[in-house]
Amino acid sequence: MKINRYGRAKVLTQSEIQLIFSDGLDNDRDRALFGVCLFSACRIRECCTLFTQDIYTPKGNVRPRLVIRKANTKGKLATRSIPVIEDLRRLLVEYYPLAGEIYLFPGRSDGHISEDSAARILRGACKQAGIIGVSSHSFRRTALTQMSNAGIPLRVIQEISGHRNLEQLQRYLEVTDEQVLGAAASLAMLSGVIVVG
Repeated sequence: MKINRYGRAKVLTQSEIQLIFSDGLDNDRDRALFGVCLFSACRIRECCTLFTQDIYTPKGNVRPRLVIRKANTKGKLATRSIPVIEDLRRLLVEYYPLAGEIYLFPGRSDGHISEDSAARILRGACKQAGIIGVSSHSFRRTALTQMSNAGIPLRVIQEISGHRNLEQLQRYLEVTDEQVLGAAASLAMLSGVIVVG
């Protein structure tokens, strides 16, 4: 099962992410692959088709920003440039000796790893870690939801996600029952304003 009760990819908890990366993904390539998905909020296709030169300098250093080229994005709308945070940089430093000459994650048929192969790797990792309901899209939804929960303005999140409009982006963001309860409870301060009778 790949989706939750709302028909969307599961949003991962911090402990689930840790289990996937420590107990499920067993090599530097797989950790870098899904680290890029998580820390850039990109789609699996965007990750699989990344060029090595868009991540590393000619001397093999990790660039401060990774580039997701317009031609590889859904709808081919715009090129995105996403800052590489320290956790992702460490994964990419470890992975560098394995990076392909052209594609960051080389594969057999198209020159880059296929989306199906990446999904198979993730299924195996989740099975190993004992986590169900995860799909490759879970990393994107998790990243976008986490940014929203941290109070990052939606317009800023949209710059990272590449969504065409805020309405599309908002469909990605998970809202928990606790958040709804907290929002309703915040109305308690208005109860003193109402005069009955």
